[in-house]
Amino acid sequence: MNKNIERSKTRLKILITNDDGYYSDGLRALEKAISRFADTYVVVPDREQSASSHSLTLNRPLRVQKLDKHKYTTDGTPTDCVMLAIHLFFKKKKPDMIISGINHGGNMGDDVTYSGTIAAAIEGSILGVPSIAVSMANWRPNTNMTRAARFVSRLVKKYDQMELDPTTFLNVNFPADCGQAYSRCEFTKLGFRQYKDVVIHKTDPRGKPYYWIGGRPKWKSTGGTDFEAIQRGVVSITPLKLNFTDQTSLDRIAESGFRL
Repeated sequence: MNKNIERSKTRLKILITNDDGYYSDGLRALEKAISRFADTYVVVPDREQSASSHSLTLNRPLRVQKLDKHKYTTDGTPTDCVMLAIHLFFKKKKPDMIISGINHGGNMGDDVTYSGTIAAAIEGSILGVPSIAVSMANWRPNTNMTRAARFVSRLVKKYDQMELDPTTFLNVNFPADCGQAYSRCEFTKLGFRQYKDVVIHKTDPRGKPYYWIGGRPKWKSTGGTDFEAIQRGVVSITPLKLNFTDQTSLDRIAESGFRL
């Protein structure tokens, strides 16, 4: 067993959050699957918080609504949700794991920097809690996410066998559900995409300007990446770390004796 992960003899205690809100199909499927073998605790935004990244709400108080003993919603971000959950449920002992998702839409490549789903897992890794971010690429309304949630259950049960550093978290992306159990997965690296970003400038009925940011991603189909795996209908699992340090450049600058 991984010594970095403290497991009790009782059922696991797993925090579930997301950036899609309480009424998300992905949340319901995930909670149902995980609750079969673990005690689940849910703290999620009360509205969609996509692309909220790793943001904290500091300039106003957070409002929290208790739905039942182990379920809350808040008007904050996914990162807020993790911090609130620690305060509400885990003051004495941290959860055994944090799972963020299942997100409606993929979180691959550079997009992980924008994602609220990823941000919740980042916060978990900062706290030293094993964390998994889960998304479904090519998602469509009313997509069945039960099979994806069952796959996550299997991953959670085998998590210790990977012996991951507690500062590492997993980013899981599923191809669109095709009506069969997910049986193939690959461990991948982040892909590369080029957004043709579009900023649309309009004028509202009162004559005031407004702007709408949009755009479509264009992915590079590079072997071994998350996007390439999804293209082939394979589940992508990418180990990620928060540390942005470019160690190669740091070593090279130190060796060069560069001075200002």
